[in-house]
Amino acid sequence: MQTPDPFDIWLPLARAHKSILTSVETALKQAGLPGLDWYDLLWELECAGDTGLRPFELQEKLLLPQYGVSRLADRLAKAGYLTRQECSGDGRGQILLLTAAGAETRAQMWAVYSDAMQQAVTPHFSPGEARRLAELLGKLLRPAPADKI
Repeated sequence: MQTPDPFDIWLPLARAHKSILTSVETALKQAGLPGLDWYDLLWELECAGDTGLRPFELQEKLLLPQYGVSRLADRLAKAGYLTRQECSGDGRGQILLLTAAGAETRAQMWAVYSDAMQQAVTPHFSPGEARRLAELLGKLLRPAPADKI
């Protein structure tokens, strides 16, 4: 059995990803809403609930460098979408918390985001194809079987 060339998979996957994200970003911009980087940070804070997140925790979840998380958090705080609290036990630490305005904006963004994804993805697949593609892509999230390495 011939081993597949990873670039035969990676390039179409990366291009499809870029195309869908571009569609979503365009839809958000046309709706007068912030971009996906804002959405991602707001979503993570919403998921964290009342406990909030420390900046280093956001960095791990968002896969951004420390300075990127810091700058993004500064912009969101200035917009009134998050607040900072002192972290007990760590004099220099802080906890980021979602505000009501941040939660409302994230919900508005989701309405546009989900519609844009539906328009970019759904017309291309039957329900069976969509399930199969999700299964195949899920394989990339699991370790490869030992006999395939």
